[in-house]
Amino acid sequence: MNHTATAAAAPLNPQAIAATGWRGLVADWSSDRQAFHVSWGKAMMWIFLLSDTFVFSCFLTGYMTVRVSTTVPWPNPSEVFALHVGGADIPLLLIAIMTFVLISSSGTMAMAVNFAYRRDRVNAATLMLVTATCGELFVGMQAFEWSKLILEEGVRPWGNPMGAAQFGSAFFMITGFHGLHVSAGVVFLFTVAFKLMRGDYDKSGNYQIVEIAGLYWHFVDLVWVFIFALFYLW
Repeated sequence: MNHTATAAAAPLNPQAIAATGWRGLVADWSSDRQAFHVSWGKAMMWIFLLSDTFVFSCFLTGYMTVRVSTTVPWPNPSEVFALHVGGADIPLLLIAIMTFVLISSSGTMAMAVNFAYRRDRVNAATLMLVTATCGELFVGMQAFEWSKLILEEGVRPWGNPMGAAQFGSAFFMITGFHGLHVSAGVVFLFTVAFKLMRGDYDKSGNYQIVEIAGLYWHFVDLVWVFIFALFYLW
């Protein structure tokens, strides 16, 4: 007798069908780990960054629209963001330092990714900590910038004594939203660096999370270049 035909003709246990079905569903979803030859983790980060690009684009487009349409004089960034040092006001000094720190952190993040793919977790984690520290410095300087504008210059989201009322709302919304991204990135980098030092990724041998964190951090730095150019230099 054909055993295959007998097995096919035999009634199946409904509980066995349910168990196999759920197990099969989980196996199907967990086995599909990449799409278009890109891991799901990296693909999801790219999708998130694409959506975030639309948000920042809307913010910056709205800012430029308000800037060119207002009839009230727009405050001069070189005067508003000047830093008083040695008895003289130096235009955009703090902003230049902030930009240098943040752009430099992209270099340390790129080196961290390089060491991660070499399976050198110590150097990779160290460079990630350096990158996160640069992010902390950036946020700290941004907090100083905010406090100076609020307490000394009297700038508010609904107005300011230096010109167009929209200046305060545009400044706090755009720089605040970007600062939130930097703060989230600092937490992300510290977390990955800690897990890297602890050897959590040694078992699987997959250090791609470092590259994924790097994609996020490079995006944050790139957005700041546009903010710097459109808000502080224009």
